[in-house]
Amino acid sequence: MTETARVLIAADKFKGSLTAAEVAEHVTVGIRAVRPTAVVESLPVADGGDGTVDAAVAGGFSPVEVEVTGPLGLPVLASFALRGDVAVVEMAQASGLRLLPPFTFAPMTATTYGTGELIAAALDAGARTVVLGIGGSATTDGGAGMLTALGAHLLDRDGDPLPHGGGPLRELETADLSALDPRLKDTEFVLASDVVNPLTGPEGAAAVYGPQKGADPVEVEALDAALANYARVLERTMGSRAAECATAPGAGAAGGVGYGALVGLNALFRPGIDVLLEVLGFDAALDRADLVVTGEGSLDEQTLHGKAPAGVAAGARAAGKRVVAVCGRLTLTEDALRGAGIERAYALTAIEADPEVCIAQAGPLLERVARQLAEEQL
Repeated sequence: MTETARVLIAADKFKGSLTAAEVAEHVTVGIRAVRPTAVVESLPVADGGDGTVDAAVAGGFSPVEVEVTGPLGLPVLASFALRGDVAVVEMAQASGLRLLPPFTFAPMTATTYGTGELIAAALDAGARTVVLGIGGSATTDGGAGMLTALGAHLLDRDGDPLPHGGGPLRELETADLSALDPRLKDTEFVLASDVVNPLTGPEGAAAVYGPQKGADPVEVEALDAALANYARVLERTMGSRAAECATAPGAGAAGGVGYGALVGLNALFRPGIDVLLEVLGFDAALDRADLVVTGEGSLDEQTLHGKAPAGVAAGARAAGKRVVAVCGRLTLTEDALRGAGIERAYALTAIEADPEVCIAQAGPLLERVARQLAEEQL
């Protein structure tokens, strides 16, 4: 490749060490140390989970900060990203595991109420298309808190509002969604996620993801039963569509907030990385590139199932562009990488075997890796 090579850096965060924007900055430094005349463009990406708002802001959206209800019911500061009438809302900002104190979980009572407040704030700001990125949630409430914040009435047999969380859904007797914010009907919602699980059952929100949120086996069973009751009550209220939504791909995502979005917001489910690439203008940036550099903290089997690097590589391959990757650690074989459209992966662990050092010194190590990449690829 010539000295005037055009490089597009479209990488996700290195979780626990670098944001997607920081990854792009360090890769740029490394490339330009070897190829100073290279044209390098950065397009930080995300797949709908943690870092989605940061990626949107790095891509030209404006951040909007608001105070909302956190997963434990306490106030937290959260941000969404806005450009024109398009908002990117990341539920982890309001209802994420990262908002819990260390070693603290609340699988039965954590709420998505703040996510609903964040959506309402986006509507107040003029959004008429909302990309709802879900992932990294502390909750298993089926999106009940989110819908309540937007005007739904979820009541027990005595006609009292349910307390926060997934556990109380076992006491749900009536659901009235008629008072939902009327602006929702005029707003397009896109549910951005790489999780295709249904709401309940052995592959459902509680069974698969409940343990990650601190639920023990008894609580997993109780949450699954509570979510099943939630779906039954909504079916009585809304008809067969509610039952169809409960088994639809993505219903079980983020503790069932996918279900709440599908049934209450009439959201369209799409793979998170596909949505974000479209919103961020990936195709136009791709046209300007000769080589694409993607990546994330760990390139492993999960990467191949809807994660950001796989989506970037698929789009680049379709456009006939070469793709390489950077990562903290690499467990994929060369064949698996090539099958995903990635020619070569450069891992921090290839030059520093200690994972703790890789995390602590991710930036400088990534610059070294990027220098090697530039020498071999440009």
